[in-house]
Amino acid sequence: MNFDNLLNDLAKQNEPRPQDGDYIQEGLLTCGECNTPKECEVEVFGTLKKFGCLCKCQSEKYWEEKIKMRQQEEADRISRLRAEGIQDRNFRDWTFDNDDGSNPGQMDKAMRYCLKWNEMYCDNIGLILWGNVGTGKTYFAACIANYLINLGVPVLMTSFIKLTNALTGFDEDKNAYIRSLNNYKLLIIDDLGAERQSDYMLEQVYNIIDSRYKNNQPIIITTNLSLSEIKNPSDIKYSRIYSRIIEMCVPIKFDGADRRKEVSTSKFEKAKKLFE
Repeated sequence: MNFDNLLNDLAKQNEPRPQDGDYIQEGLLTCGECNTPKECEVEVFGTLKKFGCLCKCQSEKYWEEKIKMRQQEEADRISRLRAEGIQDRNFRDWTFDNDDGSNPGQMDKAMRYCLKWNEMYCDNIGLILWGNVGTGKTYFAACIANYLINLGVPVLMTSFIKLTNALTGFDEDKNAYIRSLNNYKLLIIDDLGAERQSDYMLEQVYNIIDSRYKNNQPIIITTNLSLSEIKNPSDIKYSRIYSRIIEMCVPIKFDGADRRKEVSTSKFEKAKKLFE
């Protein structure tokens, strides 16, 4: 096949399909809806050839569909990040929008952390949320996780118990598992102090925290321990764990009534009325 025949075949393959209302203007097929050409002329080695092109309304439709497709792809990606990163399904609904306003000062700090996320990440600034049981520490952490995941940031929210259990059942290189946690830009670990207290498990807890430190990646930790207990542990084997945490994390105190007891009491009263 010679070059002219190849051009003719290419032009033929790109011929636009006329629609009702289309017309010819200046020798080019023109859209009857937007009145812009569906054909264009291109000079190839001194010869003018007609090729199909998108008119204005076709171009707008194409880009609308392209944008919708990209938005759907991003929504699917965020959905996968949430499913993988927030292991407790209940936490996926814990957001700033659903906050009941019982801890306005702490939630303001959480939002500020999110708004300054790029700076927090670059400077490896984490948080340690400490205080009594049921004061909203985990909710605070989940709000941050969900907000950042909505921005497409890979976040893992888990607990020390789940991590140490995973390491116990990990038959391969445990260091490889710990390194894999650094695929998440933010690691949120719930309930420091509830993990098993064996020397082996404490060593793994330290390795997890130290790996984040060495890779310059932030961590958020919740704990029922007091700040005094963290800064001055009674047992020296906790010292290097807690000192590393203090070095990486800004402490935020949570106090007030135990919200879990309040919820339990409310349910009890409703049930009591129901059965009377």
